[in-house]
Amino acid sequence: MSPLHFSVLTVCGIEELSAQERRRVTDVLSLLDPEWPEIVAFKRFGAHRRRTLHFHDVIEPKAGMAPPTAGHMAEILRFGTELSQAALGDAGGEAHILVHCHMGVSRSTAAMLALLAQARPDEAEDALFNRLRQIRPQAWPNSLMVGHADALLGRGGRLVAALRRHYGH
Repeated sequence: MSPLHFSVLTVCGIEELSAQERRRVTDVLSLLDPEWPEIVAFKRFGAHRRRTLHFHDVIEPKAGMAPPTAGHMAEILRFGTELSQAALGDAGGEAHILVHCHMGVSRSTAAMLALLAQARPDEAEDALFNRLRQIRPQAWPNSLMVGHADALLGRGGRLVAALRRHYGH
């Protein structure tokens, strides 16, 4: 797969979405709890492509909670493939991907890490986490999601190991 061609990468929480309205966001990945209603802030955004996935921010099974699955991560990576294809088709226009969850800390940062790892298959895992911290300094990626990404991207446990080091920051 060719690298993602995005000039701006943003991670945020729902409360921060209004600050993104004027930033010409082209692509949005929303990661929400299953019962969460549609977010009205996007009605004030310009034209953009958007994908919404629903699951809870948990790392182990809990009654009444829908954990992130390998299927959810596969859908995130499919979104990444679509972004790359769309970016190649856009004749040099600035592209801005926004990934958000409720707080912009766990699910969204795990998804952004997966997209970065997918787009840069030869980049070292610690470098990917450094890049993630530049995008969202308070990143605390959901470990279950990172594990799914690691497996789906064939990283052989290296993303999970780098996540442990990231938690040390």
